[in-house]
Order: sequence, then C-alpha cells, then structure tokens
Amino acid sequence: MNELVRRLRNVDEAGVFRLNCEQQKLCAVSQEAAMALLEADLSAVNSKGQFLAAVAQALKAPDWFGNNWDALADALADLNWLDEVPGFVLLLRNGGDTLGLSPEERAAAMDIFADSVNFWKSQGKPLWVFFC
Repeated sequence: MNELVRRLRNVDEAGVFRLNCEQQKLCAVSQEAAMALLEADLSAVNSKGQFLAAVAQALKAPDWFGNNWDALADALADLNWLDEVPGFVLLLRNGGDTLGLSPEERAAAMDIFADSVNFWKSQGKPLWVFFC
C-alpha cells in the first residue's frame, strides 16, 4: 500500500484542507483506498442555496435533505445510504477559497465540515474534505 493510501485511511490525519495535488491523483488514491469519493462542482455556485444543492448532489443525499446548514450537518453525520466503505473523501472542485460563498457562509460551512470530520473520527472512519 502506498504512502498516500495509508494517509487517506488514517483517521487521525483526516480534516479539511486545500487540495495541494492534482485532482486526478486524489481520485486515483481515493479509489485505491476504497474510500467513497464524493465530488461537488462549485463552478456555478454564487449563493448558499446553490452550494448546498451542489454538496447534496455530491453526497447523493436522500429526499429529506433540506436546503439549510442543519441538513448539511445531518447528512454529513449520517451517510448510511452510501456503500460500506472505510472512509469518505468530499472533493469541492472549482470553488476556490471562497467556495462561492460569502465570508460568513464559508465560515459556517467550514465549521460544519470540521464538526463532521470530528464526528467520523469518533466512529473510527476518516472524512476528508478537500477544496480547490
């Protein structure tokens, strides 16, 4: 197993990061690690509603997903509709540093991501969130 696969499976290292490698490399390593790779294209995102819709689509969220921060937090803490996997990689593409959100909305999203990472750590599974 290569070093990147080991790191991706390491619960202690999981977190929210700006992607510092090629997207294709992350996708290949995620597949090799048997992680659920959830990709959201944020190129058309200009609002909280558009951001939540893009992330919900990436998560393959169930019908109960509401268009609000609580629904995002609930969905990220559940993910039981996905196949059994050793962990999760959420890749937020084409959103830059702002993710298409206002500073306040970005801060709220980052807090939810950090809380979700910590929840999954407590369950023994890594959740990685990468943005680029």
